[in-house]
Amino acid sequence: MSDSYLSLIDEPIAFVDVETTGGHPAWHRITEIAIVAMRDGQIEWRWSSLVNPAVLIPPSIQRLTGISNDMVAEAPSFEELSHEVLERLKGRRFVAHNVRFDYGFVRSELRRAGYAYSAPLACTVRLSRELFPEAGRHNLDAIIERHGLQCESRHRALPDADVLAQLWQHWRSSLTPARFAEAIELVGRRPSLPSHLPPDLIDDVPEVCGVYRFIGDGDALIYVGKAKNIRERVLAHFGGATRDSKSQRLAAQVRRIDWTETAGELGALLLEAQWVRDFKPVYNRRLRGGGEHHTWFVSDDGSSPMLQRLEGPLPEGGDCFGLFRTAKAARTALTTIARESRLCLKTLGLETGGAGSCFGYQLGRCDGACVGGESLQRHALRLKLALAKHKLKAWPYAGPIRIEERNAQGRIEWHHVDRWQYLGTRTAEGERASESTFDPDVYRILVRHLRAGSRFLRITTLDESGWMNLNE
Repeated sequence: MSDSYLSLIDEPIAFVDVETTGGHPAWHRITEIAIVAMRDGQIEWRWSSLVNPAVLIPPSIQRLTGISNDMVAEAPSFEELSHEVLERLKGRRFVAHNVRFDYGFVRSELRRAGYAYSAPLACTVRLSRELFPEAGRHNLDAIIERHGLQCESRHRALPDADVLAQLWQHWRSSLTPARFAEAIELVGRRPSLPSHLPPDLIDDVPEVCGVYRFIGDGDALIYVGKAKNIRERVLAHFGGATRDSKSQRLAAQVRRIDWTETAGELGALLLEAQWVRDFKPVYNRRLRGGGEHHTWFVSDDGSSPMLQRLEGPLPEGGDCFGLFRTAKAARTALTTIARESRLCLKTLGLETGGAGSCFGYQLGRCDGACVGGESLQRHALRLKLALAKHKLKAWPYAGPIRIEERNAQGRIEWHHVDRWQYLGTRTAEGERASESTFDPDVYRILVRHLRAGSRFLRITTLDESGWMNLNE
C-alpha cells in the first residue's frame, strides 16, 4: 500500500462538534461550536465558542445541552466568528460523529455569512460500523464505553470534539495502518452525481426522513420519492452503470433536486402521496390518487349492495367493500364473486328481468334467493362473507384526530385526519393543507400506520373539551 494512501491517517484533521437549536440547518442555528485540530496523530490546538443564534433555544434543547438563552445572549453571532471558523477548518479533513449533521450546519452558517465551504469528510459513526461491525451500537455514548474514553460533559461541543480526537488516536494506535486507512478512504469516498447537477449538491442533501423531487427542464416535475434517508435514496438513483433503465433516464433528465424534511415516515408517505396526486410526475406510476373511485356499500338493514362513488368520507350505516377505478370494474368484480359463491345476480341488482328466477338459478349456479329458495337474510350474510376480504376498515374514532409524529432531533409534526381523509399537516414552519377528498392511497397509508399500539405516533381526538390523548 502506497505512502500517499497511508497518509490518510496523519493528514491535517479538524474534529468538529456543534450544538444547535434543533435538527435542521435550514431552520435552526448553532449555539456552540468546537474544533480540535490534529496532525500526525498529535493535537495541535483546541478552540470553542458559544454562539448567539438570534433565536430562542427550545426548553428541550436547553435541558439536553445545558446551554441557556442567558448563556448565549452576549456571545458573538456566527457571522462574527465565520472568518475564524473558516481559517481554522482550511486544509483539514472535517471529522464529526454523524458528520452530515455538523457539516451541514457549519456549511449553512458559513453560506449565510457569504462564504462557500467544502471539505473531505469522515464520519466516526460510519467508521465505527466499518471497523467494528459486530458491535450492536455506534452512538457516541456506546463508543466511549467500548473504548474506555473520557468525556467530562456530554452534549457540550468541546468535550464531544475532544472525545473524537481521543477515539482517532485510539484507532490509530490499536489498528493496523492499512486497515484504518482503508476505512477512512471508504467512508470518505465522495459519491458521484450527473455532471449537469451542481457539484456541491452532494454536500447539501441531508440524511433525514422526508420527500424529494427531481425537476427537469423548464421546471417540470419528473419524479417524487420518499425516504427515511433522503441523501442515501437520492444517491441510489445515480448508483453507477448497473442502475436500471428508469434511473438512467432520471439521471439524464434531472436538472435540479429539492426536498422537504418530515418528522417521520407517516409524514413522508402523506406528503409524497399528495405531491404525486397533485402534480402527477411522469415517472411516478403509483400513488396517482384522484379520479373516480367506487365501492360496494352494504347497509346494515340487509338490502342489496349499492354502488357508490367515493367523493368524500366513507358512508356510514353499513360496510364498504372494495375500491374500484370505474363502475364497470366494480360490477365485474361483484359478478365474479357472486358466481363463485352461488349468489343471486338478480337479487344483487346485477341482472335485470321480470318475475321469476335469475338465469344462474336455471343453470344451477344460484341457491335460489330469487325464488324464495334461500332467505334474503341468509343471502345477505353469505354476501358479506364472500366480500369479507375486500372490506374497507371503518373509521375507528368518534371524530377527527390529530397524529403527532416526532423524530430523535426534536422535529414535531401534527397530521390532521378525519374519516380516512388527510386534511393537512402543521409544522414549526407552518401549515401544509390537503384536499379533503377520499384518496385510496392515503386510506392505505393511514390504515397501516394507525394500527393499535404504535409507539411512534401519539393520537389525540377533538371533543368538546379540546384535544384528548388516545394513546393512554
